[in-house]
Amino acid sequence: MNRFGQMNTLRNQIFLGFMLVMVIVLGAVGFFTYDQVSVLLRNNAEKHIQQTAVQATGKLDVLLRQIDTFTMQVATSATIQRLMAQEVQGRKISFEERQSLQQEIRKQEAYATGIRSLELYTTDYRMLFPLTDISLDNRVSMDWLSLVDKGRGRLVWFGMDPRYPDSIIAIRHVRLIDHSFSHAGYLMVQIDKKYFELTESNGNADNGSSEMMGLFDAENQTITSDFSKEVDVEKMLNKGDETVTLDGERFMAIEKKSEMTGWKIIILTPIKYAAEGISILRTVIIVSILVGGMLFLILTFILSTMITRPILNLIKVMRNAKFGTLKPIPVTSKTMEINELNNTYNQMVGSLNELIDVVYQKEIVQSRTELKALQAQINPHFLFNTLEAFYWALDEKGEEELADVVIAMSGLFRYVISHADEDEWVTIGDELEHAQRYLKIMDMRMIDRLTWKVESDENCRSVPIPKLLIQPLVENAILHGVEQRIGAGTVVVRVEPSERTGYTRIAVTDNGPGMDEEKIRALYAAMDKGQHQASSKGTGVGISNVERRLLLYYHLETKGLEIKSEIGSGTTVAFEIPNEHGRGIPIENHTDRG
Repeated sequence: MNRFGQMNTLRNQIFLGFMLVMVIVLGAVGFFTYDQVSVLLRNNAEKHIQQTAVQATGKLDVLLRQIDTFTMQVATSATIQRLMAQEVQGRKISFEERQSLQQEIRKQEAYATGIRSLELYTTDYRMLFPLTDISLDNRVSMDWLSLVDKGRGRLVWFGMDPRYPDSIIAIRHVRLIDHSFSHAGYLMVQIDKKYFELTESNGNADNGSSEMMGLFDAENQTITSDFSKEVDVEKMLNKGDETVTLDGERFMAIEKKSEMTGWKIIILTPIKYAAEGISILRTVIIVSILVGGMLFLILTFILSTMITRPILNLIKVMRNAKFGTLKPIPVTSKTMEINELNNTYNQMVGSLNELIDVVYQKEIVQSRTELKALQAQINPHFLFNTLEAFYWALDEKGEEELADVVIAMSGLFRYVISHADEDEWVTIGDELEHAQRYLKIMDMRMIDRLTWKVESDENCRSVPIPKLLIQPLVENAILHGVEQRIGAGTVVVRVEPSERTGYTRIAVTDNGPGMDEEKIRALYAAMDKGQHQASSKGTGVGISNVERRLLLYYHLETKGLEIKSEIGSGTTVAFEIPNEHGRGIPIENHTDRG
């Protein structure tokens, strides 16, 4: 702490304060610049990648239209139209006609690339070409055929052939041009998967971190792809992952969907390509921050020295005051603030010299007061000795009842009068004994008008409690309850465990005239304001004093006094205290009654 105190100077505070501001400003500017420029660079890279994806999609659409055009030419050729019309009219074509059909289709295939085979079926799914007996419903699922029927002559793409995984299947209706485009059969085309390769075969040979591209059908099956086996294509398509990690390198994934087929094109581009230029930007910003920080350090050091040097000189002069009498200092400075400090110090010196004289005089008065206090301590002992003499004199004369009252009064005085160094905390048992002594005295004074009872749980008698909290409530019950009643009255002091765990409840009940709600509210208001409720018979401690002391000693551990009363039924004043409470200094501040 001493070393920290030596470092905690005004100069260091100014230096650190300016440094903190510099770090925040430069950091904020650097972060904002880096963020904005990096976003711009990344957007440009993403635009380039999107453009590549658009080009790939365009190439795929061209390939798909070529197949669509080819199948349309086959379906509308004169030979196929004639033979399919014959089938629709119910006249099955002969074997020789099927052979001529084969020649026509082979001639059409000669002008197309990527076509593995063509298959022609009637409306009842019989195969006309090739010359086999496989039906179309055994060749593909009925769900596929339903989609073809809904297509109404449009070429419908389905993805990989279930029998030949290296082929792609597409099917369309064969419609008769001369018969109002009526449905005459089905034309199925098988295309080699290599036909759909969208990148050059050596595209990845030169650079292992270049772009990779994949084409997937509607069922997420791979049509063509140059992805490595580490890529979880299924997860990437289902979850829409934007980044993929391969061999420790992160790639950005861009997905495009073909409107004609519903197929997906995924392009993987290295993140470092998308972030090209960001690393350079980061280096430039870091260097700029370091250079700016060094310049700021130098300027902050010079400025802090200019501010603190006059103050240090003033401190040296002020320290000389501890070696002798305080004297004004003739320190002058060209700085207005330093001159103000000088004038203030000189005024303080004059005031301190006056205060020294005042304190010296007060010490003399205090010494005399303490001497008088020591002499006054003899008076309580004189009082107790006198009461003891009264007791023995009455006892010798047989006045036992009166002697007991004198003993009770002596105990009452001993309990109330305590030295300043004695503990303010007692037990509930001590408080109850003090209340019983008070009740004995009042019982003798009121003769037959007062009956009283003390009920206490034995385990509660050892709970600590501040002195003089119960007796004022007993006094209040007698003066404002029993004495205001016609005839005999009763006071009951009850101590028992509270319903709240760890708390003890203390209640004082009388059967006096009681109070209405308005008077109870007025009493609560008086206690909140700290007004003492003095007895009409004397100057008792007062119920407000008890409320105040409860809140001072227990603060939030108690709710204060609880008053319940009914007209003609009497009054009960109770409070709850915790069973365990430290005997520290009472808290001076407390919250108001809620």
